[in-house]
Amino acid sequence: MCWTMAYGSEVATMRITIVGSGIAGLTTAISLHAAGCDDVTVFEADPRIRPLGFGLNILPNAVRELAALGLLDALEPRAIRTRELAMYNPHGNLVWREDRGLSAGYRWPQLSMSRSVLIETLAAEVRRRLGDSALVTDARLVGLTHEAGMTCGEFAAHDGSVRIVRTDLLIGADGIHSAVRAAFYPAEGPPPTNGMTMYRGTAWHSRFLTGSSMAVLGDDTRRLVLYPIDTDRSTDRVLINWVAAFPAREPDARGRSGRDATAHRESVRQQFGSWSLPGPDLVRLLDDTPDIQRYPMTDRDPVPRWTFGNVTLVGDAAHAMYPTGSNGATQAVVDARVLARHLATHADPAAALQAYEEERRPQMTQLQVSNRSMGPERVLTLAHQRAPQGFDDVRDVFSEEELAEISRGYAVTGQFDQDWVNSSRPAVRRDAWSAK
Repeated sequence: MCWTMAYGSEVATMRITIVGSGIAGLTTAISLHAAGCDDVTVFEADPRIRPLGFGLNILPNAVRELAALGLLDALEPRAIRTRELAMYNPHGNLVWREDRGLSAGYRWPQLSMSRSVLIETLAAEVRRRLGDSALVTDARLVGLTHEAGMTCGEFAAHDGSVRIVRTDLLIGADGIHSAVRAAFYPAEGPPPTNGMTMYRGTAWHSRFLTGSSMAVLGDDTRRLVLYPIDTDRSTDRVLINWVAAFPAREPDARGRSGRDATAHRESVRQQFGSWSLPGPDLVRLLDDTPDIQRYPMTDRDPVPRWTFGNVTLVGDAAHAMYPTGSNGATQAVVDARVLARHLATHADPAAALQAYEEERRPQMTQLQVSNRSMGPERVLTLAHQRAPQGFDDVRDVFSEEELAEISRGYAVTGQFDQDWVNSSRPAVRRDAWSAK
């Protein structure tokens, strides 16, 4: 049984199936359990849950939700509390800086961490709450049908066997290449690219700026992002996550391996080797990076619907966006929590899914569009256009009001502005229902 609604509706018994064991899928499973539902299963296409990826940022609005789930104590020791965001042009001129997280007056921190840390923590919590059988691997969704009010998912294993799962609700949390989304938008095709290539890696280095700063450097077409995601307390060095993005010179193919590292390292060095960085030695940072991954920068076009009967989308499956503004993982967490809240407070599950979409989809569409113009990082484009040779005083290029409004406007769009985060309550509250 899942939950008894606080307002006295009949007991609702539902089986919920989640496709995808990334941040969105795992957080959704935990959030549904927190709402009182213990019949939740997460299906993952890979033979095992692999906590891949480099660094990510979780903004205070999502940290608030993770704290409400009781996960903050497990995450914080393996993360960095981000203290500031600082943006520079290639000449090393500071264009804009702002405090972040607790330093900015939020009640919750902004956390920078390895994606693997977050996935491992979420997966462990799913198993603790729902049992080992709640995570099913080697199960790739290959078909989706409806019968007698149920959704039937057809899952294939690598050995060719097929499993049919009948479920009351199905949630597509299977990322930018979502099979669930493709079932409803079969003509959509692969994710579009903006012609930019991203190179990513991590390396241990001495601290820079405050020691817990995120630095973003850029001109009108290129970006270099650096921030620490872990600390070696024995040496006081930090693990720096770096991302370099610039226009592709050749067709992009996602790749990772030692044989590619040398070529990838040289590509990044050619683009950014002459730039003035606020602390890290780029050549040394690249040389100390053992594995460099290369990706085309892609997103998804906004769609008019996420919900189809008793099926809906969360995270990148619903609104994949360019990786600017630290919103990918953040909004996946918020999606999960808002969806659980609506399922806990609506007597009709179909109405709950629709209410979730009505709350989240317009905002996420606006955020996707904002990220296509590089979100708050567009100040770097403007700075280059207005002063390509650099400047002595940023006030000769921008007014403080213009810079602050770009930052504030993006925060409001992403619903992580300080006033909203500090004054509102977590998306799912234990006083919203009476759990069995």
